[in-house]
Amino acid sequence: MKAYVFPGQGAQFVGMGKDLYDNNQEARELFEKANEILGFRITDLMFNGTEEDLKQTKVTQPAIFLHSVLLAKSLGEEFKPSMVAGHSLGEFSALVAAGALSFEEGLKLVSKRAEAMQKACEAEPSTMAAVLALTDEKVEELCAEVEGLVAPANYNCPGQVVISGTIEAVDAACEKMKAAGAKRALRLKVGGAFHSPLMQPAQDELTKAIEAAEFNTPVCPVYQNVDAKPHTDPEEIKANLIKQLTAPVRWTQDVQAMIADGADEFIELGPGKVLQGLVNKINKKVATSGLS
Repeated sequence: MKAYVFPGQGAQFVGMGKDLYDNNQEARELFEKANEILGFRITDLMFNGTEEDLKQTKVTQPAIFLHSVLLAKSLGEEFKPSMVAGHSLGEFSALVAAGALSFEEGLKLVSKRAEAMQKACEAEPSTMAAVLALTDEKVEELCAEVEGLVAPANYNCPGQVVISGTIEAVDAACEKMKAAGAKRALRLKVGGAFHSPLMQPAQDELTKAIEAAEFNTPVCPVYQNVDAKPHTDPEEIKANLIKQLTAPVRWTQDVQAMIADGADEFIELGPGKVLQGLVNKINKKVATSGLS
């Protein structure tokens, strides 16, 4: 069974999506529609911008969303997923690809999400760090021992957890992780504490937009980040999407659940190969490939 997976922030690169724009008329029309919806020419930044341009959250998130969704559309009749999932931002791409949200509605929500997260980052200095070679349980336990706000944000694969919180608390947690035998506990170059309670102001802002958006029943189950379970009910999907900004991304559990439900081939749609690498670390027996 085929599972299509969609990457999140961090997979962007200059030139992403240009082949699609040049060679696929439907993609070109939707790229131009996106320029109108966003109010700026995101295509110029994607195709010819600098890495710094692409690192801005308000650019990165819609750029990755566009690249992923238009790759799915370019497959036409070949796009027949048994199930889909996306990592963080990628969940929006997955929902549009599976027909739970329209292209326009999805892009507007992603743009709103990016702006709200940017604001939350600016309001309170915060960060994230990658921790390698400790169990999920050990990372949770050590975060709980630290004064201040720090918690697991991404369960990426066994032995790779990203933590998120205030700068002081993340730094203190990193010291504890290293002392406990972590191979690495290193701050990431990100603007804030994504998937932590510090994103509450962004979640509040996004809640209104998600509640106002029209969601449909997807063509296949969508495995969501907050509970790693398959969902087809539009109201459940909405509720989980609202919680997503302050809850951890349970990617390890997502992939394990999809495999348990019959997925034996994972196809990544979007820039980079990050998710293919994570899937291989979660389970070496399944096939992985990608389209970027």
